[in-house]
Amino acid sequence: MKFCTLASGSSGNCTVVFHGNTYILIDAGISLRRICASLKGLKITPDMLDAVFITHSHSDHIGALRAAAESFRVPVFAPEGECGAIAAAAPEAEPFLNAFPAGSTFQLGDLEIASFRTPHDTPESVGYCVRAGGRAFALATDLGYLTNTVVDAVSGADAAVLESNHDLRMLKTGPYPRYLKQRILGPGGHLSNDDCGVLAAALAESGTKRILLAHLSRENNTPEAAYTTVCASLKARDCLPDRDISVCVAPRCVMSPVFDV
Repeated sequence: MKFCTLASGSSGNCTVVFHGNTYILIDAGISLRRICASLKGLKITPDMLDAVFITHSHSDHIGALRAAAESFRVPVFAPEGECGAIAAAAPEAEPFLNAFPAGSTFQLGDLEIASFRTPHDTPESVGYCVRAGGRAFALATDLGYLTNTVVDAVSGADAAVLESNHDLRMLKTGPYPRYLKQRILGPGGHLSNDDCGVLAAALAESGTKRILLAHLSRENNTPEAAYTTVCASLKARDCLPDRDISVCVAPRCVMSPVFDV
């Protein structure tokens, strides 16, 4: 199984996961042109896609769904609590929408895709754990805080994309208005570098070998701050350097490398 983030951040999110003859997108928050160009670079044509899985209805995760639904014409799976907002924002996607309750698991070709509830300020935000060939990949972003549900769902994954949204000092002293800072820091907001470090250490102790830090804030974080904080957490828990763990940062506006799970 392989995965690649096509973009990751508040300006747009999209990830491709594939194994054997099965190809899925998780979210479609960048333009259709960028999605297709990125897939072409991976030698994936639109007709090879089997489905789009949506985490939640915020625009940085569904911004291109209107165009993507008409172009790809594949099933769009989304948690049922998000489908009303998705249909309103992208009515062209409604005929392709497949609603499911958070916690549902699907078998789609060569992939098993399990959803899990995430704490975010939408009705039914989810993350995904994808399994194939005896390996597991997890994606958990847009987390207001760490829950047992999230930790349990991603533990044991061989590779994971984890939210490392903001540096606490940068956010608190930065230019955002007070209400926005409170939203980001609240239980329906986003995960700090420090909390991502806690999650990364828990995953490392469960056997995870590859961690990709994602959804970094442009204004309240830097790749260096996220990487340094998470690695410090791993070292504090004796997860580095003794264990063979790779930590990378997902680019905001371009593709990440293709990772083997």
